[in-house]
Order: sequence, then C-alpha cells, then structure tokens
Amino acid sequence: MSMSDASQTDTLQTNASRKDDHRDDDPAFDPRWWKEAVVYQVYPRSFCDSNGDGIGDLPGLTSRLDHIRSLGVQVIWLCPHYDTPNVDGGYDVRDYRRIDPALGTMEDFDRLISAIHERGMKLIVDLVVNHTSDQHEWFRQARSSRDSPYRDFYIWRDGRGENEPPNNFVSVFGGAAWSRDEASGQYYLHYFTPAQPDLNWDNPQVRQEVHALMRFWLERGVSGFRMDSICLISKPEGLPDLTLAELENPERIYARGPRLHDYLRDMNHEVLAPHDCMSIGEAFGVSYAETPDFVDASRHELDMLFHFNIIRVGRHDWQVQQWTVREFKALMREEDTSPGPGGWTTTFLENHDNPRSVSWFGDDRPEMVAASARALATLMLLRRGTPFVYQGEEIGMTDIPFTGVQDFEDVHARTVWHNTVEAGKVPAEEVLPQLGRISRDNARTPMQWDDGPQAGFTTGTPWFRLNPRYRDINVARQETDPSSVLNHYRRLIALRAAHRTLIYGDFVDVDPDHPSVIAFTRGLEGERFLVLVNLCSSPVHYILPLGLELAEVLIDSTGAALRDVLPELAPWQAGVYRLKN
Repeated sequence: MSMSDASQTDTLQTNASRKDDHRDDDPAFDPRWWKEAVVYQVYPRSFCDSNGDGIGDLPGLTSRLDHIRSLGVQVIWLCPHYDTPNVDGGYDVRDYRRIDPALGTMEDFDRLISAIHERGMKLIVDLVVNHTSDQHEWFRQARSSRDSPYRDFYIWRDGRGENEPPNNFVSVFGGAAWSRDEASGQYYLHYFTPAQPDLNWDNPQVRQEVHALMRFWLERGVSGFRMDSICLISKPEGLPDLTLAELENPERIYARGPRLHDYLRDMNHEVLAPHDCMSIGEAFGVSYAETPDFVDASRHELDMLFHFNIIRVGRHDWQVQQWTVREFKALMREEDTSPGPGGWTTTFLENHDNPRSVSWFGDDRPEMVAASARALATLMLLRRGTPFVYQGEEIGMTDIPFTGVQDFEDVHARTVWHNTVEAGKVPAEEVLPQLGRISRDNARTPMQWDDGPQAGFTTGTPWFRLNPRYRDINVARQETDPSSVLNHYRRLIALRAAHRTLIYGDFVDVDPDHPSVIAFTRGLEGERFLVLVNLCSSPVHYILPLGLELAEVLIDSTGAALRDVLPELAPWQAGVYRLKN
C-alpha cells in the first residue's frame, strides 16, 4: 500500500521544492522536507530483540525496518541509544559518543543508519543535554574536588543551613531538586532524579561540548534531533525561591531562563543551519503564546515544539480528571495557531512518556478498540503539522493492568508512590488506579509482532512484561486484514503524501460546540477537505454545518459510500472527504 522507496523520496523533494504556486510573502507556504514527513518513534529497548537477551536492540530495529517503511513514513526518531545506567529509560547519559552495550555497538548503529538511508528514510536521535547521568565522566570529575576544571560544568551551591538545600526548587518527579554531595558538602541541582545532574549552560565550555557531540552524530548520518527538556537549559537568574503559586507549576519558571533563546540561536547558527537538519524541542513549561519565540523562521532557533496540552488533557500530574470533546477541540485550535504565521507545529497522541492513546482518548474494550484506534489515527494524521507515530500505535496497542506498586518499572510512578502512599499522605487505593492510567510503563511494553511466544519480540525473557492482549493485537494478524488499524494508518499516510492540501492547507474547526463529533476542514488553493471523527462509542445523528457538502469519500473507517456517510455516524466512525466548491 505504501509508495516505493524512490517515489517516497521524490515526493518529499518535489513538494519541498515546489514554490511556484505559493505566495512568497506567506511563510505558511514555505515547503520543507520535515513538514512533509511523517515520523515513527522507536523506543529501542521495547522494539525488537535480536539476540535473545530480552532487551530490544539496534540489530533488532534494523531487522524490522521494512515494517516501518511499509507505513510510508520518511523519518525514524530513535529514543536514547547512548551508554547509560538506565535509571530513567536512557535519559541519563553516561557517554554521548558510545552506544548503550545493551542496544549494540557503533558498528550496529552504522549498519542501521545505512539501512535506513537505503530505504529512502532519515534518522533523528534524542539529544539529552539539560542533564547527564551522575556517572558521566564530567560529573565524576566535577564531584571529585571543588577545584576540578569540570566543577563548573554543573550547578553547585552551598546549603542555607544544616541539611537545608540552597532554595526550594522541586524536581519534576517530586521532592527536592537538590542533592547534597557528602564529599564536598555542597548541593547540586537536578530537575529530574538525583542521578541526572543538570548541566551549567552558562559555562561556554558546556555549550561547545554539546555542539561538538551534535556534530559527531550528524557526521555519522543523522538528520536531526528531538531535544529532550531543551527549554529548561537556562536557569533562573540567581536561583531565587519559588513562590507558593509558582510551586504549583514550577516548569513554567524553569522554562523561562534569561538566556534560553540566546543558547538556541547559537546552537542553530553553529550546528543546525549548516546541516539542514530537523529540530524538535520538548516544550515542557512553554505556553502556546510563547511558541513563536522558538519556532518562527525569523528567530533561527527550532523547527517545531512538542506541546503536551492535548496529550495530557484530563490529568494533573498523576491525578486523573474529567475532560470533554469540546475542551479537546479548543486545545486543537489553540495548538494549530500557536506557531504563528512563520512557524510550524507537530501532531501526536502518543509517545514514550504517556499512556496509549486508544486507552486514554478512545475505547479499548475488545469490541471498540480497533474502531477507536482508526478514528484517532484519522484525527492525528490529518491535522496541520508534522505527525509523529509511536511504535505500536499503528496497531492500536493498549494500556496494561497494574495490581500493585511492584508492577511499575517507571521511576516517575515509583517516585509518586513514595511521595504519596509511603509518605502517608494519600491512600493506596486512591493512587494505584490513577497511577496505572498515567504511567509511562503503558507505552514501554514490548512491541507486539505476532501471537507467538513473547509476541515475537524476543526468544528470551522480555525485560518488561508483555501486554496480555498481544495475541489479539499484533502486526502479523493485521497485515492481511484490509480493515485493520495497521492498514488504515498506511492509507492515511499515503493520502497525506499525495495531497499538498493535507500538509500545508489551513485548519478550520467548523463545529467547535458539538459534544462528540470533531469536524475540521483543510484548505489550500481552492481545494478543501473535511475530516469527520465521531469521538464516542455511540452512534451520532450528525448534520453538516451550513454550506458544507460532501463530494467524494477519500477514506472512511467504516468503508461507507458517499450516500451512507451521513446523517448517521457509527461509533468511532472517521473519514476524510472532498468538499464541493
């Protein structure tokens, strides 16, 4: 169903170079290869194991590239592949120029990137440079002596008193953001776990080291970076205490460092611009209103941001809250306009840090899981922005059950449990069901390739438990089913690639007040498409807003013919339709 390797590459190059129909003064019509791409995210430990040790690895990923290629995607995003103690899923880097031995060798990486390029795809990697592992050589040297030349690579302060940190900063994972180094008596700052000390970006040597390691991977053939926690790299001037109001959402303060934009422009000038690479920043703490400061083309900073307002609707930290379709649509509208006329955005409903979309936004009961997964795919892939598909999302993988704290691998979940249940603040029966719903573990179970032993992920014992539903939800089972979630993804991605309107066209929410149906148009140069999604498990009688009339069915998740699409929408029915002019 997907295009050939040559045609896919040609489509990107042709669209990205075709400017003759565009208004030169409108940045929204500025073609770029990374706008037209669809990205597939791989969490390597859970993707495919090649040697039977139970841990996914780079050779395993190489062996499954044809599956990724068959989706029609053009870019693979590889989660951290660096040498790591693995305290936080690889986001604690011990050596930026070495491969995690559990994942393979540098030769394995070189073979992987060569195989990716042979298939007409590109690779981007995670850049984790707000912090390192506490086992990184820089930190080992820094903590060896107050006089170490690496001391200023990190942020050290004296305490305010006996066993009292320098200020009241809190970690993103809970608890104090400072840990005391017994040898020197000083505290070091860590926005995440104590095993992840924050780098001091005010030190020009740190910035030079970061630029050098970026060039190292670009020279090995990568085409860009997803930048982890990048908006946190500039620390508040003077590190003052947070107010009580600021402590409610400390990331809002952490992401407003005084030199953040200086550092990003410098990175762009020194590294990104000369390589025409793709750059995506994790926008933790950044508001929609602040987005143009990062992604407007005239700023020369980043290409796109990942906002989490949509993917985390209905939750506050670990607490689950009610949300509505109207609220979801309001966030979609705000996110669509957030980059401003000179910027670009992303569209995604899953990643390695959030639960499975079909369990959070859809209905993961056996009778509804496939229909709701198809609906969510239609919604995500056809919005304006570069789409990101997370491994397993293309087959509708679901969340997993949790019976107790022993079931959690996620350091964030275990920290929440420690700070609530073990601290005697919240009863276990209140925390467990909510923590199970939001845990990052839901996204990190092994990929479900078939219904055989260990779901085809490994011949050994998986590093993390399998989702018990793998016998019903797997790649092999969906390959030959034309109506499967997998083949729906392929059709949608091919459709987007074939229609410039579905990439660059404007986004208009034409029915913002409907309680269950999402309806938006994509329009460009006289062509308009309507995307309809019934986001509920009940049929809906639906009348198109005044002035809209369907002319052609491009894709309908139920296979409905034009005359049968409306007025009765089936549960989770979704499609894209050409509109009459």
